Amino acid sequence: MAHTWGYGPDNGPNTWHQSFPIAHGDHQSPIDIKTSHAKYDPALKPLSVSYDPSTAKLILNNGHAFNVEFEDSEDKSVIKGGALDGTYRLKQFHFHWGSCEGHGSEHTVDGHKYEAELHLVHWNTKYGTFGEAVKHCDGLAVLGVFLKVGNAKPELQPVIDALTLIPTKGKEAPFLNYDPSGLLPKSLDFWTYKGSLTTPPLLQCVVWTVLKEPISVSEEQLSKLRGLYFNDEHDSPCHMVDNYRPPQPLKAREVRASFH
Repeated sequence: MAHTWGYGPDNGPNTWHQSFPIAHGDHQSPIDIKTSHAKYDPALKPLSVSYDPSTAKLILNNGHAFNVEFEDSEDKSVIKGGALDGTYRLKQFHFHWGSCEGHGSEHTVDGHKYEAELHLVHWNTKYGTFGEAVKHCDGLAVLGVFLKVGNAKPELQPVIDALTLIPTKGKEAPFLNYDPSGLLPKSLDFWTYKGSLTTPPLLQCVVWTVLKEPISVSEEQLSKLRGLYFNDEHDSPCHMVDNYRPPQPLKAREVRASFH
């Protein structure tokens, strides 16, 4: 397993720098958001999120998490505003989560971890393709949403129900007519900073927008995430839990807030 990255003791985040030296770069993600240091910036525009359910196409287990992937050949599901210049198309969303006992968000707020974190990944249309966009510091826009345990989230349930189709690595299934805006909280107040992918290759190409308000999901919904497997169907079973990277040093970066 040493030649591939993962979340185990031998291939987890503290080993990634061996294959991906940028892991020790100056703009790595996630971070701990210190609310007293985040600067309110009145120049930040309101966030505009517009998703077309017809762009949803498939759900897949990639052995690290599961992705819901979207058709991104047109400006149908896009995000604008906030700290972003231009239009960013939705490519996929995925989650990071903990084990039964643990908390599993990647970003933390004043050291506090949430149960899980949703990442909606978008790319800057001025670069023409996702593959080209990741080569630029403003290439991707990732919208981060915290999950806390409480009431079930009805809008999440179609995703949860589809997980039975993709229990192990490499499995995929059609996933159509889904509107991910149902996974957003009522308030779109946010923090923003320049960062990276939180999985290898850890490219420093992300404008992060982390929403302040979490969404509530049930313990049962979370347990369904933990029912997935990292392994493919022929390997010994290994439950997909604790698939998060710990916070990285902020270094010289500034975190801005859209609210006082």
